[in-house]
Amino acid sequence: MSTDPRRADPRLARARPTKTNTPPATAVANKPPPPPPPPPAAALRNATSTPVNGATTTTPNGTPQKPNLRSEDRQEGGFKLRFCTVCASNNNRSMEGHLRLASAHYPVISFGTGSLVRLPGPSISQPNIYQFNTSSYEQMHKELYDKDPRLYKANGILNMLERNRAVKWGPERWQDWAIGKSRTNHVADKGSSGAEGGVVDVVITCEERCWDAVVDDLLMRGSPLNRPIHVFNVDIKDSHEEALVGGNAILDLADSLNKAAEEERETSGTQGWNQGGGAARFGFDERVPDILAEWQERWTQFPALWTLAWF
Repeated sequence: MSTDPRRADPRLARARPTKTNTPPATAVANKPPPPPPPPPAAALRNATSTPVNGATTTTPNGTPQKPNLRSEDRQEGGFKLRFCTVCASNNNRSMEGHLRLASAHYPVISFGTGSLVRLPGPSISQPNIYQFNTSSYEQMHKELYDKDPRLYKANGILNMLERNRAVKWGPERWQDWAIGKSRTNHVADKGSSGAEGGVVDVVITCEERCWDAVVDDLLMRGSPLNRPIHVFNVDIKDSHEEALVGGNAILDLADSLNKAAEEERETSGTQGWNQGGGAARFGFDERVPDILAEWQERWTQFPALWTLAWF
């Protein structure tokens, strides 16, 4: 005699006809439903826990699962690399780059590498000279306007200083920067959000001698933080017109670098990134030369240099 297949699952026993009396309708309505069956043991063995710090995991069927991202990746606009722009006097090219990057919501700071701030004067031999760190853009604007408003409007200096004073207080010197020191006194600067810690991921200089000065200074400091830093030079002529075009080129380079960084963080997780290590950081560092080569094809008028240095 064949066995009733419904006997194999006690939950199906209710479906078999029985000779017992049917209970009242109210009793059936009040009877609690049976508990759900337990999950198969195989599913329990293959289940994965929540990944920590973006560690890569797999789903129960073995397919890759995207790592968890930090809150900075989930915020509006996503993850942003931190940038620093540098020229000789922290007035024209570096400030145009600073403004472009800040307007694109990148954390950014800027510096000059010269011994003094030099602005064009009545002649080549008569520049207007100011001190780094103690002279404000507002002060420069007022003094030059009082000297000769017609001259300094005509050569674009007053317009440049008006732009600068809307970005930050005054020019800063690279060699005086205490890397890793809090910059909470610069919270009014455009692009300061995210750069308060005094550390950046990328430095972009605007002249080869500035690139040399930055790289030499980093070597002299002896990398106390042991953090990698990418140092680029985008060679831009020191004119207002070239600075405008060069600002677009700097922003394009920043966007390309940031896109690669986001991709690596999504693929490999964020673990170790803020310490300058981890799989995502290594993957990003390896991609930088190719990114620069592609960028150079788009911006052939701006010869570029690159090196990997250390903070």
